[in-house]
Amino acid sequence: MKKTFVTVLMMMAIGQTMAQEVSFEAKVSKRTLGLNERLRVDFIMNENGDNFNPPSFKGFRVVGGPNQSISNSYVNGKRSFSKTYTYFLIPTQKGALTISQATIDIRGEVYKTSPMKITVTEAVEVPRDPDSPEYLIDDNLHLVAEISNSRPYLNEAITVVYKLYFRNPLRISDGRAVENPQFADFWSHNISIPRLQVEDGTYKGEPYNVVVWKKSVLYPQKTGKLTLEPLTLSLVIDLPSNRRDFFGNRILQQSTRSITAGRSTINVKPLPEEGKPVNFFGAVGQFDFDALINKKALKATESFEIKLKVTGNGNLKLFNLPELVLPNTLEVFEPEHSEDVKTTLSGMQGSIEDNYTIVPRFQGKYPIAPVSFSYFDPKKEKYFTLRSSEQIIDVYGGPIANNSNENSPIVSKQFITNADESFRFIKLNFNLEPIVKKEFWNSKLFYILLITPLFLLLAFVLIVQRNRGISNDVEGSRLRLANRLSKKYLGEAKKNLKNKALFYDALERALYNYLKARLKIKTDDFNKDKIAEFLGQRKLEPQEIQFFIALLENCELARYSPTTDVKMQQDFDQALSVISNIDKKL
Repeated sequence: MKKTFVTVLMMMAIGQTMAQEVSFEAKVSKRTLGLNERLRVDFIMNENGDNFNPPSFKGFRVVGGPNQSISNSYVNGKRSFSKTYTYFLIPTQKGALTISQATIDIRGEVYKTSPMKITVTEAVEVPRDPDSPEYLIDDNLHLVAEISNSRPYLNEAITVVYKLYFRNPLRISDGRAVENPQFADFWSHNISIPRLQVEDGTYKGEPYNVVVWKKSVLYPQKTGKLTLEPLTLSLVIDLPSNRRDFFGNRILQQSTRSITAGRSTINVKPLPEEGKPVNFFGAVGQFDFDALINKKALKATESFEIKLKVTGNGNLKLFNLPELVLPNTLEVFEPEHSEDVKTTLSGMQGSIEDNYTIVPRFQGKYPIAPVSFSYFDPKKEKYFTLRSSEQIIDVYGGPIANNSNENSPIVSKQFITNADESFRFIKLNFNLEPIVKKEFWNSKLFYILLITPLFLLLAFVLIVQRNRGISNDVEGSRLRLANRLSKKYLGEAKKNLKNKALFYDALERALYNYLKARLKIKTDDFNKDKIAEFLGQRKLEPQEIQFFIALLENCELARYSPTTDVKMQQDFDQALSVISNIDKKL
């Protein structure tokens, strides 16, 4: 049984080893070096082999190696193996040199590395050790500012993307920006990056890991050479040391390094003067323009709206819309400006608009002159002018202006209404007091918060009792309802002063409901004798009582006989006078 178990384990190990794909590759510390610098070459295999044959290293002199290192570990039952032969070389000549193939025999098969091209330049001032941390960081870490257009026009959008390139053996464990560019002389907008992500990229033709650190959209506001301030990052970098752990793995060491993208220069071109329209206000991009009117016909003193709208891609927030010119008999209010603009890497996109509210005071036909909008297209390098169509506003039902008629209205630049007190809400004088730290437990706020719930509870109890009393007071509720009806019918009577039937019907109801509320008279007792009796009990003069009864009779009579508008107004005034006198007596 024991031998069988061991045999199964050996077969599983052999099967796992056979299933693993064999690799044998060569890596160099750098592709370009000075004549007096050292080059490190590693030949790495993931399976143990025999008969290793290094290349001839033509054009180089071997100053170290071969050094052999082996890494063999098991993690969760999975075997990981690595064997490396390392050489240190010094070039003996300048130019393009080639490290030829190395060979190794693994499980009876011969594996070869790929040839590698190395460029040797003039000797550098300070040759560095390829194993030193400074050498590894400088050779494998780069911060680059990628600019979409280094020669834009004034107010033309450009993008600046800051990318951090790094590769093995470096690892970035932490980083932060210590100096962010302010983009002086530019209108700028930073594109939000929710999370930094490591992606595959290429730097100078070689594979790297890349992180997009910052993205900005810029609109230059000056011409000439403008400088972009650098972005500076402080990074914590993990890199291998010369020490190894118990299992032969390299021990990582941390190094802090500040890296900068350097200053960049943008040469901003001025907009061409040739062909520039007179009504050009600085719009740069690709746009559409229209003037939209919500009404073509309306009564005098009614309002209509004219909306000047620009949509497209460009510097939408950096120019003004053209002004609207209207006939001088139209009252025009200050336009309401609105924007629906989002900024992406391609620049500002969306729309802006000025919404004018206009009130005609006189009837007539008012022409709305075409409105022109001009912009510069940096892609086509040309100016374009868009023009709205002429439209006619028909105003009816109002007086005729003395200085205009339907066929020839006077057109001039309108006066835009402004409120004199527009900015009075801004407080210019301040009473500033020093901020003094106080303990919360002994402060006024503490006692206010402590006492406030008690007052709120007491107020709640009083309101509940009051509402309960009101709901139980049937007679009081009936009187309050009658009083409200009296006021309602008086209001209806005033609205119908030109309609005899409706006026006197509402006036009569108002008088009856008033008496219900003030004298607590029930509907069953409503007749003139009862009314005279109740008013007499309230110690009103007989003349006042007779006057009130006469007013009721007048309402009954007027509902069935012709009367004039002047008589209705007089009866309404008398009703108000009678109600006022009775209130004083009571």
